[in-house]
Amino acid sequence: MPTNRSEEVNSPMHGDTAAVPEQPKMSQEEYARSRHAVWLGTAALMTDELGRVLLVKPTYRRQWLLPGGGAEPGEGPGQVFRREVHEELGLLMTPGRVLAVNWVAPGHPDVAADLPFPGEVRYVLDGGTLAERDITGIRLPADELHGYEFVDSRAAAELMIPVDAQLMLAALRARLSGTTAHLDGGRHIGPVPPLDLHQVHTRPRKGRDWPWHPDRVPNRLPVPQAWGWLFVPDGRVVLVIDPADPLAMLPGGTVEATDASPEAALVREATEEAQLTLSLGRVERLGWVYDATGDVYGGIGECARLRLAAPITAVGPSATDPASGRRYARLLATPQQAAALLGWGDQGYEQAAQAARLAHEKWGIPLAAPSPITEIPTEGPGW
Repeated sequence: MPTNRSEEVNSPMHGDTAAVPEQPKMSQEEYARSRHAVWLGTAALMTDELGRVLLVKPTYRRQWLLPGGGAEPGEGPGQVFRREVHEELGLLMTPGRVLAVNWVAPGHPDVAADLPFPGEVRYVLDGGTLAERDITGIRLPADELHGYEFVDSRAAAELMIPVDAQLMLAALRARLSGTTAHLDGGRHIGPVPPLDLHQVHTRPRKGRDWPWHPDRVPNRLPVPQAWGWLFVPDGRVVLVIDPADPLAMLPGGTVEATDASPEAALVREATEEAQLTLSLGRVERLGWVYDATGDVYGGIGECARLRLAAPITAVGPSATDPASGRRYARLLATPQQAAALLGWGDQGYEQAAQAARLAHEKWGIPLAAPSPITEIPTEGPGW
């Protein structure tokens, strides 16, 4: 490709009979002036071990930001990441992959009207998960930043101006799904990914610190709840998203008096919530989580929240859940992705790994290959 107009070929193409009109020639200086000059910025998406997003509070504005800033002359996105993370947090870090890119056009409503703004390309690069030793090493420049916080995604978005919140959420969801988000003014270019389409948020969930027991439930403990790691043939599991509170959940729910067993409760709930068909004889117990109070079940006292696993034998068209009156979205994720979205901390990852091993050994289901999170179509997958 020519680098400027002065290098363009002005002779006819081979076989043409009509001469191509000669194009005006440009000097290198004229060509450089003709190019679109824009700003470049880079932010770092970092989370703690509970999946909360690191935000910093500038001294010069009311809203919070991801760590990062504008490029200096000659800098690329990775160089901006390294410099800004060191200047703002005192950390020496190597950037991970590109999570999101957003084009912010001149005249954007979130940019001050009196600012001469030519437009900006904003990158978000993955800063990974900060361990406790990293967090204790954070040092802020007092003249630039008041403080920092790790915040769940919904709360983080509320602390930011809309254009920054859109980019942060797209980057976080892209990290969870193993993709890269390409945005124009905060809107996805092309199809909207499922986590963004259903505005899925993440937060540490109650019970993440409760003990996980990969064994039988003691006879003395009631089982008021049964949730399932339910596998499709490629090794992924189904997550359901309630539109009233868009957090990822495993299919399942309360064990009703009419259910013959927790396994029967899971079979019923999987059908009602997500139109998934399970074979009762192939539902296996994984283990249980100890709940000391049972507050969510009316204060019944200590109890066991049961986790099960099963292969899905059929998937039907999406339908309204008779218990809630709402239609749940049905997402397919690897067990590792599901654990990150569920917000159960280390015990969630333990459950995911144990469920995947059981599915492989018991039913010959392969370990899921890394892949983006997808949605089961409304009409069903057609398997």
